[in-house]
Amino acid sequence: MKSFQSGKADFFLISLKAGGVGLTLTEADYVILPDLWWNPAVENQAADRSHRIGRKTPVTVYRLVCSDTVEEKVLAIHEEKKALFDTFINDSSNAGPLSPSELIELMR
Repeated sequence: MKSFQSGKADFFLISLKAGGVGLTLTEADYVILPDLWWNPAVENQAADRSHRIGRKTPVTVYRLVCSDTVEEKVLAIHEEKKALFDTFINDSSNAGPLSPSELIELMR
């Protein structure tokens, strides 16, 4: 990691889970996520490790998804979770009791 941060190494390979728990890679220009995680927050946390204070250049994040695979289904779950979050958390006009069908959808 020191070699990468100092510019002596061209790339740094790390697992998604390890990237989300404490490493700060402020020298990364690209983040490639080849394996989607069922929880998009885990991916975001890992990618955010390269967007830290002091960063002056942009970071490009790639999520690799092949068609007709489990990863494509995981991506659909990400989109559903984001829509639910936006509906129930970000949009306060929808605040209030949940219907049984809405509660079931949240637990899926």
